[in-house]
Amino acid sequence: RDLLVKVQLGVAEEDVGGCRVAARTRLPPGIYVDPYELASLQQHNLTQALLMPNAVDVEAPEYLATDLLVLLYMEPDPGCSGCFSAVLPVHGRYHRPADNSEEALVVLKSPEVLACCCNTHLRTECWKPAELEAPCPGSTKGACQWYSVTHKPTYQESILQVPVGLRQHSPLVCALTLLTTVLCSSLVLAALCKHGHFS
Repeated sequence: RDLLVKVQLGVAEEDVGGCRVAARTRLPPGIYVDPYELASLQQHNLTQALLMPNAVDVEAPEYLATDLLVLLYMEPDPGCSGCFSAVLPVHGRYHRPADNSEEALVVLKSPEVLACCCNTHLRTECWKPAELEAPCPGSTKGACQWYSVTHKPTYQESILQVPVGLRQHSPLVCALTLLTTVLCSSLVLAALCKHGHFS
């Protein structure tokens, strides 16, 4: 699924012309970003983001995974003055089987909106400096001073529904898995005996 983030800053368009806007969001253990997919998207200039930590275990189930912090750089929205947007592909992790529901709910909190105005003289005295060591894309400097922008989120949180198995189906799934394994092993062994060359 794609996570769409949109922001409208309450400042004049000429003031934000040299600024970069980013959304810092914490992904709970139930969802993750595939770093290889993200690298491919960044290579084609389709999205820009930093993962913290940058090593993500895409195979870990939800109950063994940890939170993931993502800094998602946003682009100006041509159809809206002072608006920025970005899209981030996210994936659901495997969850433990449930007792009576075929879906697990993953709650995603509203992201923190950050701005970096390295090349402008935008008055930022009303913004709180953010504790973040990250570059400001397009700037020749290293890490820039990011500021936390006060905003009113449309939704305080989003809820993602992830399909899960039912615990009462476990015996049937185990039996079918064992039967399939035995059948496939038998077919491989039969083909090997019939066509194999043994010395």
